[in-house]
Amino acid sequence: MQKIVAFMIRRKGWVLFSILAFAGIFFAFKTIGGNPVPENQKQKLLTAVGQLLQDEHYSPKPLDDAFSKSVFKKYLDELDGDKTLFLQSDITELKKFETTIDDEIKGTNEIGFVPAVNSIYNKRVPEVTALYKKLLAQSFDFTIDESLLTDGEKQQYPATEKEREDRWRKRLKYLTLERYLDLQDQREKSKIDSIKSKTDAQLEQEARNKVLKSTDRMYERIKAKLTDDERFNMFVNTITNLMDPHTDYFAPVEKRAFDEMMSGRFYGIGAQLQEQDGTIKIVSLVPGGPAWKSGELMANDIIVKVGQGGKDEMVDISGFDVSDAVKLIRGNKGTEVKLTVKKSDGTYKTISLQRDEIVQDETFARSVVVKNGDKKIGFISLPDFYADFERPNGARCSEDVRKELEKLKAEKVDGIVIDLRYNGGGSLYEVIQMVGLFIKTGPVVQVKSKDGQVTPMDDKDPSVVYDGPLAVMVNELSASASEIFAAAIQDYKRGIVIGSTSTYGKGTVQKNIPLGKPLDFFSGRSEFGAVKLTFQKFYRVNGGSTQLKGVQSDIVLPDSYDYIKIREKDNASALPWDEIKKANAQTFAGYDAIIKSENQKISTNPVFSLIKQNTDWLAKNADAPVNLQLEKYKLQQKKIRSTVNQNTTLAKLTTEMQMDVLKLDYDKFYNNPDKQKGERYKAWLKSLKTDLYINETVNIVSSIVGQQNPVVTK
Repeated sequence: MQKIVAFMIRRKGWVLFSILAFAGIFFAFKTIGGNPVPENQKQKLLTAVGQLLQDEHYSPKPLDDAFSKSVFKKYLDELDGDKTLFLQSDITELKKFETTIDDEIKGTNEIGFVPAVNSIYNKRVPEVTALYKKLLAQSFDFTIDESLLTDGEKQQYPATEKEREDRWRKRLKYLTLERYLDLQDQREKSKIDSIKSKTDAQLEQEARNKVLKSTDRMYERIKAKLTDDERFNMFVNTITNLMDPHTDYFAPVEKRAFDEMMSGRFYGIGAQLQEQDGTIKIVSLVPGGPAWKSGELMANDIIVKVGQGGKDEMVDISGFDVSDAVKLIRGNKGTEVKLTVKKSDGTYKTISLQRDEIVQDETFARSVVVKNGDKKIGFISLPDFYADFERPNGARCSEDVRKELEKLKAEKVDGIVIDLRYNGGGSLYEVIQMVGLFIKTGPVVQVKSKDGQVTPMDDKDPSVVYDGPLAVMVNELSASASEIFAAAIQDYKRGIVIGSTSTYGKGTVQKNIPLGKPLDFFSGRSEFGAVKLTFQKFYRVNGGSTQLKGVQSDIVLPDSYDYIKIREKDNASALPWDEIKKANAQTFAGYDAIIKSENQKISTNPVFSLIKQNTDWLAKNADAPVNLQLEKYKLQQKKIRSTVNQNTTLAKLTTEMQMDVLKLDYDKFYNNPDKQKGERYKAWLKSLKTDLYINETVNIVSSIVGQQNPVVTK
């Protein structure tokens, strides 16, 4: 079961649920406070959704037996992804629906699949509840050499109750082992006699009690909240998600939840959270928030524990609902919150954050000058393609980048780097304006509709703010608008794209369509909820889509995240890459020779080679079975942890780069009465100075200084 709650206001296209034209605020929510659709209206809803998908989706999959099989599998995976609930006999019993779900969607068959699943589900939940309680009542033997396969996709449903029990035993043993080692570590570090004197047997029992408490909490919530109606909502959302990952169904939102969405309240750390399979996962970080500023949290991290400043005891939030986790994480401004997170590589890390409001100035474009030998390279950070259209003088990223470019030109820089790493997108209009700062006129992106109509979106302003050497930094989480900008710069050969093997790969456009009659005039709420529908696709100047493949860097700098499956291409239901006719555009000479030579240098660079070697090893072992024998588990975790720590160390320079604050920025940040603003700026600047990837990009830009990059072709 997945559930997203808006922890902060977001404008990111790749996590966008709904654009609410009210006070110009964008919100990202998913199935929050959903009301049940009346039983006698469910068929009407299901048929309406199916018809909408066929008529309006950009590239609808046919509602046939193959689609029915996909829904069948995905829905059961949503309910029991690790295959510890259903038995193989349950799946066999449900098989009669495997090729008839499409008929239910069309309305030629009555709804039968979900009620049949509900009947079995409601029977199995009490069984596994009794099962885990029984297993956790007895101690685990950590000397036995056995392993746990954590990837449900690689397992079959248990054939017997005994097989299911053994699967539960190993799962609970693994959860207990994690906590047992944590308690051992606390014992070693503690100065309190009552803790130091605890025996291993006492720690093992305490670990089991913690697992029991968190598992109880999860199943109590399942019984209370994952009702038959909620499982029907999940079923409809499974259908929409199989069209593509960004097409979602949202149940009717109750008035209280809607009012909370509209309030735009800012919470403590600036992160979007998702509940998934009893864990709380970070979906994205809000630029400018404490989580983002820490540099230690990222999307897909799982929050395991939450603690308050000055207190040793941290609360295990396994099994918590998102709203309950939020209550622990948020608090008064300036207070400390500690998070223990499980990284995607399996390691654990405890991070301390100061709760704060989102500070808008930290989401805005900023720049500094980097000294590189006798060269001066301008560096511009842009965390977000922001645009405040509600106010005449509202902040707009294209205008802010224009100002930064003018300031850097006044400093007589030899080249410029624009950093779009972790930039999840934003305003399409701003992308077009920003590309226009570097080219005279021409197409920036092409938008194709379902009917095949292609609309080029051009920069029509012939003025050019900057025409010198240029590089664009990207990574796996540069998405949507960031990809459009990087692709345009690459297609025009106006600059060099540097970073991960590819960007995120979201090249689709969504709109929100209400279902049924409206409930009130202002809110846009409707009786059956809404569908966020993919209805257009983005294409580059060269005709290729930004969908799926993203933008492939001209010069690849190996990083620690390349192996993590977080991109569009890692979702089986993602729309495919394709291409249309190339747009007419004048291009530049480009830097082909330098790109080739720099890639050769990177391939023999010992630091980047070691990062790639480590990343390849982590990718190979990401889904490896977990050994449940104590010493082997510790060795396994030690190897993973040391590999990750080595990559973290390698990504930081031992000697800081020389960075100069722009003259116009010095008073703004260093002599500002708002001392916190200055401190935030200094912390940002300090984080840049040891960034291996900025340093390498600056070196590359320095190497192209003096080379001509004129417009040469059409």
